[in-house]
Amino acid sequence: MAKKITIDPITRIEGHLRIDVEVDNGRVANAWASAQMWRGIEVILRGKDPKDAWSFAQRFCGVCTTVHAIASIRSVENALNVEVPLNAQYIRNLIIAQHSVQDHIVHFYHLSALDWVDIVSALKADPKKAAFIAQSFSDWPGNSVKEFEAVRDKLKGFVNSGRLGIFASGYWGHPAMRLSPELNLILATHYLKALDYQRKAAQAVAILGGKNPHIQNLCVGGVATAVNVDNLATINMERLSYLKKLMKETAEFVEKVYFPDLVILANYYKDWFGYGKGVDNYLAVPEFPLDTKNEKFELAGGVFFSGNIKPYKVLKNHSEQYLINSITESIVHSWYEGKDGLHPWEGETKPNYTDFQANGKYSWSKAPRFEGKPMQVGPVAQLFAIYASDNTEAKRFIDESLKRIGVEIYDLQSTMGRLVARGIRARIMAHLSLKFLDMFVENIARGDTEYANHTDIPEGEFKGVGFHEAPRGTLSHWIIIKDKKIKNYQAVVPSTWNASPRDEKGAMGPYEASLVGNPVLEPEKPLEVLRTVHSFDPCIACAVHTIDPEGNEIVRVKVL
Repeated sequence: MAKKITIDPITRIEGHLRIDVEVDNGRVANAWASAQMWRGIEVILRGKDPKDAWSFAQRFCGVCTTVHAIASIRSVENALNVEVPLNAQYIRNLIIAQHSVQDHIVHFYHLSALDWVDIVSALKADPKKAAFIAQSFSDWPGNSVKEFEAVRDKLKGFVNSGRLGIFASGYWGHPAMRLSPELNLILATHYLKALDYQRKAAQAVAILGGKNPHIQNLCVGGVATAVNVDNLATINMERLSYLKKLMKETAEFVEKVYFPDLVILANYYKDWFGYGKGVDNYLAVPEFPLDTKNEKFELAGGVFFSGNIKPYKVLKNHSEQYLINSITESIVHSWYEGKDGLHPWEGETKPNYTDFQANGKYSWSKAPRFEGKPMQVGPVAQLFAIYASDNTEAKRFIDESLKRIGVEIYDLQSTMGRLVARGIRARIMAHLSLKFLDMFVENIARGDTEYANHTDIPEGEFKGVGFHEAPRGTLSHWIIIKDKKIKNYQAVVPSTWNASPRDEKGAMGPYEASLVGNPVLEPEKPLEVLRTVHSFDPCIACAVHTIDPEGNEIVRVKVL
């Protein structure tokens, strides 16, 4: 007899997500993804000055703030056909790349690793043996006996006090955990070290953006980050030198710690390349503009159907009408009222809450569709687009990474594949950070110090879209401007694509479809469900992660 499992909320994500699955004979037979928080900023933006939209829009989330700022400012610039100075493009590209590095480090270690790493098992590890193993993978200087002993003792202190702190409520000892005590200690140590290195990437974003999170340096037509190598109050040689230092440090961490740890997981859990495929249609948009008109991009985008790496369409810029015209949103199973299947420019945001109805409305997320089909967005789609383009430099990272793990590009269509794809993308982003910094410095050396093409909002009605390939996937902000004010504003975010409920045809969204067929060894401890959901790096809305100091119930798993 099938059992129904409800996990509410899913933790170690951004936002509030409920997952329901039906398990029959140890496998997931059906699934529902329910976003449990309403995002109303689209409504707040109506009537506001379009030049301020980016500042409001990045409040969609408290973590992936930068991406919303970028997509929003691009939507206004697209509507008004504004050119962006090359220095501003490079500064934005640097912010985007470093934000991605920071985001991917956080996801691997702090949001998903504990689905695969048994923290309590690490207490039994031999630090000398752990150091020997770690040093065989990497020459990272932190892989020392002293470091592993210190972390093991710290973990013992947590356990002996009866308070595991950030490691409380884990499924420790679960039969689906496979790493040896030494490997668990290695990854637990790197989990703690990753806190320092994600901060370095965040520092780089703050230097360029004025603040992190919620950058402060954008303006329609460029950035407010003044460029003057001789002025202490602007981006100067001292700041550029410090940026390079931070970027090199994070790049080294990605190469010598993050990716080797990912290789360990991928090899010990290789069967997970066979679970979690789900929706095999993929969408990625071009990213990192290389000119002032947004016509040339460092990375191409693409549309892929039925898991075929040969693209149905390669996307070279954001102005392609095929891309703009193919997106609609279904609300048949979403807590909204109004017309179904609207294009984002005509989109409505009218809440209509009904409680959870498995056959009716059950999520605050709408169901975006591309040519009427559900699409998976994120690192797998991004790597497919790179692989299908002529970018040999980025493709080299993919080929070399896959060879180290011993899998093919098609194996990325899975739970473990999404983790691997994100790790490969982190390597590419770290490389591009240094590349764009060099391009920025070279452009300044040529005498170009322009950083903004300040633009006023003209009379009339305009509509625009700002696309951005964010760490979690394709993001788009859609704006209609009338009488110098925002008439309508809609955001179609990566987790809207991936967390979407069923549409009017009953087609599942990517989270839901990826869970079907997954094993579940212990229904009361549905670790395998978390593995697949976390592989998408859900970002439902801005969230605060809390620990109840009294030990009261925070998460409930119901099995019926």
